[in-house]
Order: sequence, then structure tokens, then C-alpha cells
Amino acid sequence: MTSPLTTAPPKTTSPYLVALGLAAGPVVALGFTRFAYALLLPSMRDQLGWNYAAAGGMNTANAAGYIIGAATAAWWARRFGARAAFAWGMVVSAVALLASGVTGEFAALGIFRFVGGISTAVTFVIGSALATRVPKDGPRSAVLVALYMAGVGMGVAASGVVIPAALTAWGVSGWHEGWVLLGVLALLATGPAVWASRRVPEQAAGLAAGPRPRLTFLAPTFGWYVLFGAGYVSYMTFIVALLHNQGMKTWSVAAFFIVLGAASAAGTLLVWGRVIGRLRGGLAYVLVSVVVLIGVLPVLLWHGMGAAISSAVIFGGAFMAGPTAVTVNARRVLPSYAWTSGIALLTVAFSVGQAIGPLLSGLLSDSAGGISHGLWLSVLLLALSAGAALAQREHPPAA
Repeated sequence: MTSPLTTAPPKTTSPYLVALGLAAGPVVALGFTRFAYALLLPSMRDQLGWNYAAAGGMNTANAAGYIIGAATAAWWARRFGARAAFAWGMVVSAVALLASGVTGEFAALGIFRFVGGISTAVTFVIGSALATRVPKDGPRSAVLVALYMAGVGMGVAASGVVIPAALTAWGVSGWHEGWVLLGVLALLATGPAVWASRRVPEQAAGLAAGPRPRLTFLAPTFGWYVLFGAGYVSYMTFIVALLHNQGMKTWSVAAFFIVLGAASAAGTLLVWGRVIGRLRGGLAYVLVSVVVLIGVLPVLLWHGMGAAISSAVIFGGAFMAGPTAVTVNARRVLPSYAWTSGIALLTVAFSVGQAIGPLLSGLLSDSAGGISHGLWLSVLLLALSAGAALAQREHPPAA
């Protein structure tokens, strides 16, 4: 009798529905666990008395866990099976979100952020590998990966509704309820994610044995991913605090966050999924860095809702194109058995940048120049990332 964990996906199942179900993974992993923190941060700082370095350190704890989770994702997939590791990663992530709402202790919150970083990285990396194998080889592959990545924008947009509602209902202490509501939604999202994962063969996670692939030719991509991760996450961590400092109220900030999430989902799916599949070498990385950099500038050069929405549309429409480009390129240049391990190692580089960025940005934000200095760091890092990507050359797929 064939195990339900190893059966091939039914021929009648739409690959787009499967990719959409898998997208519940990044909804929780990044949309809720990573990026919703920016919306909760102002009220947490007010009630808990944090400076910006402490606030950035909390996301550094999350990113440190993410490094460990990304580095061990392939092991979890081999040990327990890709589907089980993907599903349990979502469950642990949901529990970490729920737990974050029941304490105000800095150390405990740091632990929950750290554990959530591990579990969400496992979910995101394995989900990415599953998403690369939903279709047969063909032009649809980049679009389906983009649909998976669009889950991040969906999560950001949902956070933009849920968290301001909690803060409006419960006031400055509403961050507790905000975390709990995100945890409940994360538990609910586990259902469609598990359904979708069961429609991808277990081997789809790239678990077949094979010789260790050479990744040295991807050195420029690794360098680009570190710098890009540090640059974009500094913006995502402190942008809401900057808008609050500029005088924007709760629901104006919520509108910004909803637009950012919607732009991310739409841009990743409708634009980048097609563009990335046509670009070779490091050109996709360069283009992504430049567009994201441009998206940071409006809120630094001007104040007001117009600048915020412009930033949300440009930055939001492009920032998840980075992971999309890396995943599509890994599928193109690495053998199938190495997709999980290759994506995992690249995600480690991304996580290193995400660990460094918020801490440095927080330290700069505590200086005399204020939070805008921290966000100018994003501009510098994104510019450096574009330069690093120019060195990446195209290589044919490995045999």
C-alpha cells in the first residue's frame, strides 16, 4: 500500500492551487513572524521602554534563529520528510507567535523570536524547494515560485488589518493581542499548507542522493544576498517607527502596510515571476536591488501620505523579488537533488544580512541623526548589493 506521504500529486490538481496552498508558509514565516513586528514595535517600545538598538536586537534574535533553521532545513527534511518538517515548522511558528503575546520580558520575547526564526526558516526553505517542483520543467516554473513568494505580501497585508485593529481596540497594550491574533491565524493557515504539501511528491524537496554540487560559482550571489538582506530588512524593521515619528496615525500607517503587502503580492506574481525567468547571470539581482533602493527614498526625502504610499508601492512591489530570483536561479543552475540544500545555504547568507542589518540600523537610529540615519543605511547596503551582483555570471544547469 502506498503511503499518502509519497504518492504523486493528483493529475487533476491545479499546480496554481498547490502553489497557493504552499504560500501559506511564507504568509506565516515572513508576513507574520518577521514583518508584522514593525507594526507592533512602536507600542512595544512605548510600553516596554526600549531604545532602537534593543528593538533592532529583537529582530536580530529572530534572524539568528533563521540562520540556524536555514542551515538545518535540509537535515529536518531528510530526517522527518519534507511534508512533515514543513507542517511542523508552521505549527511551532504559530506557537511562538502566541507565546510572544503573553509576556513583556525582553529575554523571553527574544527567545520566542529566536525559536520562531528557526521554525519559520525551516518552513520557508522547505516550502521553497517544494514550490520549485510543483510543475514539470517549463516556463510556468518561475510563475509558480512567484505565487509561493507572493504569500509574504498576503501576510503583510493581513497584518496591516489585524494589528491596527488590535491597537485600536486595546490601546498601547494591544500589541499583546496583536501577537495572539497572528498566532491564531497562523494555526488556521496550517490547513491549506498541509493540503498543498501532500500534492507534491516527497522527492520534490530534492532529497535524492547525489554528489555535493559546487557552489563556488555562486559566490557573487551569496555576497549579494547578504547585502540585500541587510538593506531591505533595515527598512522593514523601522519604517513604521519612522512614519510614526513623522506624525502619521495608526490607520494611516495601516494603509501604508496594506498597500505595501498588496504591492508585494501583485508585483511578485504579475511582474517579477515573468521578468526573472528571462534574465540571466546577476541581472535580475541588480534590477531588484535598484528598484528596492528607489523604494526607500520617498520616505527619506519627503514627509506625508503621498511619500509613504509611493514608497509602499515601489519597495513593496520589489522586495520579495530577491528571494524569488534566488529560488528560480537555484532551480536553473543546480541539480534537482541539491535544490533544498542549495536554497538553504543561500538562505543562510540572506539571514546573516538580516541579522546584521536591524542591529546596525538601530544603533544609527539611536544617534543624533535619528531613525532616518538608520534607513539611509538601507540605501547604502542596497547600492553595494547591486554592485556585488554584477559579478555573477550565467552557468548552464549542472548535469
